[in-house]
Amino acid sequence: MRTSSPLDGLRFAFGTLTVLPVRVHRWDRGAARGGMLAAALVGLVAGAFSVALALLLLLLGAGPLLAAVGSVAVPAVLTRGLHLDGLADTADGLGSGKPAEEALGIMKRSDIGPFGVLTLVLALLAQVAVLAQSYDDSWARGAAAAVTSAVTARLALTLAARAGVPAARPEGLGAAVAGVVPVPGALALTVLCTAGAAAWGAEFGPQGALRAAAAVLLALGAAELLLRRCVRRFGGVTGDVFGALAETAATASLVVLAFGH
Repeated sequence: MRTSSPLDGLRFAFGTLTVLPVRVHRWDRGAARGGMLAAALVGLVAGAFSVALALLLLLLGAGPLLAAVGSVAVPAVLTRGLHLDGLADTADGLGSGKPAEEALGIMKRSDIGPFGVLTLVLALLAQVAVLAQSYDDSWARGAAAAVTSAVTARLALTLAARAGVPAARPEGLGAAVAGVVPVPGALALTVLCTAGAAAWGAEFGPQGALRAAAAVLLALGAAELLLRRCVRRFGGVTGDVFGALAETAATASLVVLAFGH
């Protein structure tokens, strides 16, 4: 069997994490590893599309609130809403109080329960509120916040797919990517993305650099807490858990950026 190439990993990343017309040729562990290592790049592309729509709306005379809604809508569309659905399903599973197998069954249902609705509404409100504040300050702050949020959300997926994190089920996307990323690789990407955020934040002064770096690290910390809770509760990760981790990291990074403007 031939070894996976970087292109296989990119195809896996964009083919599974977006609706972009990218065909995934390989589903083996090697391609999954490359794909999860490239997740932050997917976030960078999603963030760029998000900013492009927001700036277009601002140029057409729309206010910062509508620009923020556009910024939030783009990643949702690019993922078919799967990350948001995963957030809601995971909230229902965690809030059900049922044993692991029953909770996993609740997460697989097509309906959304009260825990899921509440979590979804609060997360989206927080994202829109922070981005509206950022775009109201300046288009550059809004763009930086949107891109930082998108990249951090996908970086959380890379960390969740690291070696040692088990899958809750033997099938599904969670099982395909669970444990595929070497820990040193995940840590190296975390350092790289944090440094990149700090460099961009430095455009707004030293405090901006610190705030951007803190947004990445604290958001990843919030996602890590959720990951550990899910592993204890469900026995491992699922596709829904990955979606919940992405949305948690995205929301947490924006909340951190909201302070100190």
